[in-house]
Amino acid sequence: MSFKTKLAGAMTGVAVLTSAVAVQAEVLFWSTQARPAEEAQAMRVEVLGGFGPGVDYQPNEAGPWLTRFKAEIEAGSGSIGVLGSLHGDFSSLDADTLMDLDGLGVMSSSETFNNLAKLGTDSMQYVPWMQASYIMAANKEALQYLPEGANIDALSYDELIQWTANVHEAVGQPKFGFPAGPKGLKHRFFQGYLYPSYTNGVVRTFASPEAVTAWEKFKELWAHTNPASTNYNFLQEQLLSGDAWIVFDHTSRLAQAFNERPDDFVAFPAPAGPTGRGFMPVLAGVAIPETAPDKDAAMALVKYLLKPETQLATLRATSFFPVVDVDLPDDLPPAVRAAGDAVAKMSASPDANPGLLPAGLGSKGGDFNRVFVDTFERIVLAGQPIDRVLADQKRALAKIMDDTGAPCWAPDAPSDGACPVE
Repeated sequence: MSFKTKLAGAMTGVAVLTSAVAVQAEVLFWSTQARPAEEAQAMRVEVLGGFGPGVDYQPNEAGPWLTRFKAEIEAGSGSIGVLGSLHGDFSSLDADTLMDLDGLGVMSSSETFNNLAKLGTDSMQYVPWMQASYIMAANKEALQYLPEGANIDALSYDELIQWTANVHEAVGQPKFGFPAGPKGLKHRFFQGYLYPSYTNGVVRTFASPEAVTAWEKFKELWAHTNPASTNYNFLQEQLLSGDAWIVFDHTSRLAQAFNERPDDFVAFPAPAGPTGRGFMPVLAGVAIPETAPDKDAAMALVKYLLKPETQLATLRATSFFPVVDVDLPDDLPPAVRAAGDAVAKMSASPDANPGLLPAGLGSKGGDFNRVFVDTFERIVLAGQPIDRVLADQKRALAKIMDDTGAPCWAPDAPSDGACPVE
């Protein structure tokens, strides 16, 4: 059976470029990042347009991304030159399927990021590419209702709840906005912010007494949340419309509001709970599959992506921040300046409690996220008893961890083998 036939069979249901199995002069950059049409176009023109050999940038959802990569590995040859994705996606791959990139001579300025990129081996399996996070933002109209003595750059969850309650009472409408829509990133809030801030864990502490407290607090916050939040996906839209005055979202999903009306909004760190100021740094990287058709061109592209000027172009195109030391120019978009300041304050806060994106879950990543979404929907939207819901969902979570064998990631304590749901 020819490689073309094998690949076609393995790729059933996956959109494959017509040139997928042809010899290409361009480097096929197969990515899970910068998927929205405007970002993808900016990547092609503003970021990758200066790369001499040319780049065919193709962003996809994580499922098709992984399916095609595995199909090419299984076939023993392929057309993907460079892979771009999040740390969690790379951590689910067999290191033997990726080129050792130690010899490239490029890496991030963060030793923590570089160690993560080794994926538990002695050498870098991917190169950190760009980073982002999730932050809070508010209409400046809301600032007058901050609780007395509250510091917007060092809020607690209790202060956030009181603030939203004050706004609710003053204007007669709930003005907190939360990305609870079908494509909203609500699961990341629970995994990277609420749970670390109240339980100092995510998996081990899922059904702990501290987790009960966390959900009780979120229910208090929900009482002052615009009920239309179940339709909200990108909170920049609600900031601009005035439907929400105080919001949480990914930096890239707030950018439009700050760029269109920079004087009307303020960005600030996420709040803190009893176990710190939980926040989730989002790390994306680039790797080269062992089946890359032109490894020299692929390596040249990885080096190009880590150049300071390319990192700044990526920042402008995606609102993801550089992973190398760069001098930020004065003409950056307002959204970049605002988000960068909030992320810096959050990561540098004395009570910072960073947690990684879920890792090692492979195709079960969506099931893992679903546990948190279902928990939210049952506790907050349906009003079911917290203890009962956590007991039910604990079984589902434990099965995912046992099936994948994924070890714990921060802030959970390390584990030998599958991370336990205690």
